[in-house]
Amino acid sequence: MDKITVAKGDGIGPEIMDATLDILLNAGAQLEIDEIEIGEQVYLAGNTAGIAPESWESIRRNKVFLKAPITTPQGGGYKSLNVTTRKSLGLYANVRPCKSLHPFISTKHPDMDVVIIRENEEDLYAGIEHQQTDEVVQCLKLISRPGCEKIVRYAFEFAKKYHRKKVTCFTKDNIMKQTDGLFHKVFDEIAVEYPEIENEHWIVDIGAAKMADTPELFDVIVMPNLYGDVLSDVAAQITGSVGLAGSANIGEECAMFEAIHGSAPRRAGQNLANPSGLLQGAIMMLNHLGQTDIAEKVQNAWLCTMEEGIHTYDIYKEGTSTKKVGTKEFAEAVIANLGKTPKTLAKVSYEKGTPLNLPKYERKPLADKVLVGVDLFVHWPGFEANEIGQVLQKLDNEKVKLTMITNRGIKVWPRGFKETFCTDHWRCRFSAQSDQMEKDEIVRLMGDAVKHNIDVIKTENLYQFDGKQAFSLGQGQ
Repeated sequence: MDKITVAKGDGIGPEIMDATLDILLNAGAQLEIDEIEIGEQVYLAGNTAGIAPESWESIRRNKVFLKAPITTPQGGGYKSLNVTTRKSLGLYANVRPCKSLHPFISTKHPDMDVVIIRENEEDLYAGIEHQQTDEVVQCLKLISRPGCEKIVRYAFEFAKKYHRKKVTCFTKDNIMKQTDGLFHKVFDEIAVEYPEIENEHWIVDIGAAKMADTPELFDVIVMPNLYGDVLSDVAAQITGSVGLAGSANIGEECAMFEAIHGSAPRRAGQNLANPSGLLQGAIMMLNHLGQTDIAEKVQNAWLCTMEEGIHTYDIYKEGTSTKKVGTKEFAEAVIANLGKTPKTLAKVSYEKGTPLNLPKYERKPLADKVLVGVDLFVHWPGFEANEIGQVLQKLDNEKVKLTMITNRGIKVWPRGFKETFCTDHWRCRFSAQSDQMEKDEIVRLMGDAVKHNIDVIKTENLYQFDGKQAFSLGQGQ
């Protein structure tokens, strides 16, 4: 008997959770359920995280969380419970299978069978944002080696366990050479450990276009957080319906399973909602718990129901569907099919055995780290690069010298173009005039900037790691 934490959520959440649990228990799932309350009412009671401390205790104790969609109240001050849960519990891998159910669910891609594996904890979703000048705000994109290694290794281990043939990496490292470049580099390093699995890399824009056009070219796709968020929804939609997709969020200690759609409050309480997405998440949960025989039975029964054309309103289509049913009736149809296998769609067979082999991250030896300069980010409303350049050159001395000014990443000094549009936010690079720079020079620069009424809003140290430049240059001429 496995004890799990369950949250029925908001909107259609209670209905689809009741339907899902009814199917699982009728199939013989060995589950002891610990129910918690999350979402809108918890938010409105004054908890900005949408979850109470005792609910956290339940999830951490049971290690497995089956979650229905929630509603986050409109207005500021409310944190995303999904993001908070994933990051607080270290749920670094988001897994979304997207498989066509042709010809029973309408799709332009009848042969699609793709699994999106998305990094869950970092990237732009660190949520570190600042307004720095009147005209410019920033969002920090944080990519770590541990984050890359964990998600890439998970993707290859997933492919190995489920007999997938290929793992594809999507990044934009032709532009973001440090952050996405690290993700791509780690992918290449780990890929060589799995010679039996084909590997490839695509720049995310053309890769996304290819996935939307010919998804049958792909098998498992691994990518950083933002790209994974966007493209997992695209992949789910082009299989036929976002409403049919489930999601697993896997960590070293805990796991969360859910549908990928929202709480749809306008459909709440009407016995209309399709429980399939949450059911797919629950099937992934059963596999995670080792109850593979029950997962197999439920998935095959669900496939039979799809084949029979017993569909809820969202996927009902004249000529393909045979009967339009509500939430409860759909669950009853799946239960009636327990023990059956589909005739047209491929039946599933889940391999029994050990869980994925996921060794913990091992930290690497420290690199030889040398400071070679500093970028001063300056709020300067003059909008003329030569003007700010003349002022900043007053900070030069025999140890450090102003070598470049960029505006929104484009080099505008020296030898800038008058056609380049500039904001009031300037990156001003001071480089060491020898092999390295002492940190007290940064302090000296900051002090001199104050004396010259230069508004420095942030600094970034420029380092070499093991002799390799570890910072971006300015774009442009």
